Amino acid sequence: MGNSMTFKNTINCCFAGYVVQAAVNNFLPLIFLTLQGQYRLPLSQITLLITVNFCVQLTVDLLSAFFADRAGFRVSIVTAHVMAAAGFILLTVLPEVVPPYAGIMTSVVVYAVGGGLLEVLVSPIMESCPTDNKETAMSLLHSFYCWGQVGVVLLSTVFFSIFGTSRWKILALIWSVIPAVNGVLFAKVPIAPLVPEDEKRMGAGELIKSRTFLKLFAMMVCAGASELAVSQWASFFAEKGLGISKTAGDLAGPMMFAAFMGGARAYYGKKGETLDLDGFMAASAVLCVCAYLMISLAESPVINLIGCGICGLSVGIMWPGTFSKASAAMRCGGTLMFSLLALAGDIGCSGGPTLVGLVADHSSMKTGVLAAAVFPLGMALMTLTSRRRRQQHEKTAL
Repeated sequence: MGNSMTFKNTINCCFAGYVVQAAVNNFLPLIFLTLQGQYRLPLSQITLLITVNFCVQLTVDLLSAFFADRAGFRVSIVTAHVMAAAGFILLTVLPEVVPPYAGIMTSVVVYAVGGGLLEVLVSPIMESCPTDNKETAMSLLHSFYCWGQVGVVLLSTVFFSIFGTSRWKILALIWSVIPAVNGVLFAKVPIAPLVPEDEKRMGAGELIKSRTFLKLFAMMVCAGASELAVSQWASFFAEKGLGISKTAGDLAGPMMFAAFMGGARAYYGKKGETLDLDGFMAASAVLCVCAYLMISLAESPVINLIGCGICGLSVGIMWPGTFSKASAAMRCGGTLMFSLLALAGDIGCSGGPTLVGLVADHSSMKTGVLAAAVFPLGMALMTLTSRRRRQQHEKTAL
């Protein structure tokens, strides 16, 4: 009884870990316009903050593939939380003691290291916990990223409404408390090995030579890009592109996006055992393409915002679904596999918003979103192909 309770604590820490990850990725975009005005930063520098955040995370993803197992899950996951907390704290201090943009960028790099480690470690720690159904548990875990995003946007919006955006530094300090507390808890909870000691882990060479893994890698790139290309710009897009207030923009954009995405993940977490994962992912990807077209081509602001919500719903299954497919297909992939898939996801997370920002600089935000529709289209093609091949294999087996 005591043992199951302690692993339940581990699972709860994993849930909180994704809330921290959500804060790392979603707090700064809420104050883009504030930073732009306070420190007179051009849009190109704001775009670079997003790019650097995810470039640092993908670098950490790649490096952790080789040191996470050696250092151990516990040391690595505690370090992740320390770096995340430090980044939020530095964000309130450095812009005033060094050139503002350099201070903001340094803080982003510090908490991005924490974010990268969290992304690599939380899923395999969760996978190693004794649960009844790994696939649905994984989807439920990833839904906490969404609920974390909803919480970050909602609580930040309430805070800004009461105290004003000029007090954003106080809020950054408040967000630093969550990783600080969760890091202490992770130092105490039990953590099981991902691959049993008597089983051989797949090496980097084996994974890279595997066509299955390469396809999963490409799917993760599309998943990350499909999700972040819209969510990272949703607040800015709603305020600037649609001419509505910051409060309405934050609520109608990022929070609605995250709530719909979390709903999709929670739904699969509950019903996953009875659903065809490939079919569910393919339908979601096609719906995502439609959402991108609604955001980029429709003239009505209402339809644009509905498109943001539908986009959140449609991308929900992409990331955890790909992780589930990988866990089932490559059971001895170990931490290395999760690290490389997280790397792929962050390549997409960096590439999607960056493409939107670069195209927007030369044209418009809507044109940028339209250009990024290539990512959900790629996911749709890969999942439809995977489903067709599986069905053909099943017919041959009969």
